[in-house]
Parts: sequence; C-alpha cells; structure tokens
Amino acid sequence: MARVVSVNISEKKGTLKKPVPEIELKLRHGIVGDAHAGDWHRQISLLAEESIDTMRALSPVPLDSGIFAENINTTGIDLKHLPVGTHLRIGETEVEVTQIGKECHNDCAIKQAVGRCVMPTEGIFAVVVKEGVVRPGDEIEVLK
Repeated sequence: MARVVSVNISEKKGTLKKPVPEIELKLRHGIVGDAHAGDWHRQISLLAEESIDTMRALSPVPLDSGIFAENINTTGIDLKHLPVGTHLRIGETEVEVTQIGKECHNDCAIKQAVGRCVMPTEGIFAVVVKEGVVRPGDEIEVLK
C-alpha cells in the first residue's frame, strides 16, 4: 500500500524544505505556506523514498526529507512512471500529475556533493484537484 512518509514546506524560495506535521492543499494555489505555491502547473512536488534511498547509498551527507525540495515523500508507489494526467488520492485530497522531472540547476548542493540528483528524473509535480489536509501516514491511491 502506498503511503505518505513526510510532508515538507519552505517559507522562502532557495531554502531547504522542512518536515511539518501536515500540509493544507488549496485549489489554484497549492500548499498553504509554501514558497512555491501559486496558480501554476508545479504546485506540489512528490518524490519516492525509494528514489532517495538510491542517493543515500552514494551520499556522504544525510539526505533527510525535503532535501530535494520535495513537498511530499512517498513509499510504495512508482511515481516516476505515472503518466502526466494521472490523478492521485492522497489522504482526503486529490491531485493531478502535470510534470515528470525538471531541469536541475547546476549549483544544486546534492548534485555537487554526490555527483547527481534524482529530482530531475524521478520527482513529479502536480496541481490540486480536491482541497484538504495531507499528513504522514496518509494512504495514496492511483485513481482510474
């Protein structure tokens, strides 16, 4: 069963995201209190713990939740192979996948320390379809 491992926000762009007890998702906005919120196609970022684990094996530094600027860490779901347009129920909310991966900027601290970063190829982005709260432990379901 797929689950949320951690939820993370940053109040200012360019800073690491920090784990929080819960996040509130709003339509046409994204995550309340997150610096990357707004009416655009990358309101929420998700990254699988399984992807982070491949980096942890190579990293000389600890890779805690939020280190890749992801809002939601997951387990038990193959995020990187979900097609754009896929709807996910996450706890009481629903999101739609809008983008797989993104261009990584060269000054990424993880890329400098480890030599590569998983967010450009294995992270996904989504927009809010149904508002609500997401917490660690919430179930994730791929909707038909």
